[in-house]
Amino acid sequence: MINIIMRGCNGRMGQVITDIIKKDEDVQIVAGIDLMPLEGRENPYPVYENLAECNILADVVIDFSSPKGLTELLSVCRERKLPIVLCTTGFSEEQLAQIEEAAKEIAILRSANMSLGINTLAKLAEAAAKILAEAGFDMEIVERHHSRKLDAPSGTALLLADRMNAALGQKYHYTFDRSGRRQERDPKEIGISAVRGGTIVGEHEIIFAGRDEVIELKHTAYSREVFATGAVQAAKFLAGRKAGMYDMRGVVGA
Repeated sequence: MINIIMRGCNGRMGQVITDIIKKDEDVQIVAGIDLMPLEGRENPYPVYENLAECNILADVVIDFSSPKGLTELLSVCRERKLPIVLCTTGFSEEQLAQIEEAAKEIAILRSANMSLGINTLAKLAEAAAKILAEAGFDMEIVERHHSRKLDAPSGTALLLADRMNAALGQKYHYTFDRSGRRQERDPKEIGISAVRGGTIVGEHEIIFAGRDEVIELKHTAYSREVFATGAVQAAKFLAGRKAGMYDMRGVVGA
């Protein structure tokens, strides 16, 4: 049995993870961390305002909170040698450096997207790019999200582009907007387009467009449960690992 501390337990994703883990015989949440109260239900585990106050032993922390408490999180986890599945996004460059430094002492898994499907898509995209880009195919990524999403393009779209570009020796650059220019497409660009509207949870489509043929790879998330499921699988993977930086490639076997 893997014992988990859920940081951000009273948030939307924290509650989805709580419900998923109830059905999993291999893991359990032994404590939660959250400043905000939970309305309408009770957690089946004790909740603390910060990790330092929590004296319950665990094997790994899942963090779905915010970048604000990163320093405290890393400090306590380094002291207790606790691995962290870091699902929070929006870190500054300084905070990313803090994370890299902490990974010298503890295991940290960080990913822009915890979905098993997205990370499998990234693996497929790498393989396709190696074959198709060399054959002259143009590469485009189109991502669609709900109207309340603040950032564009999504971190996941950039993750996919980065994985493809790395597979191609970093020979490509990214184009986010073509409205201000009148010229042919650069063969060495990866186009990234963002759509915002309605309640779309998340769609990512990779288009390989060649002469007289098109290949498309697409992932659609119908609920936030896919990200929660991936976070739980990541916790299983990370528990007991030696210090270092990890990502979802290890979880999906990439």
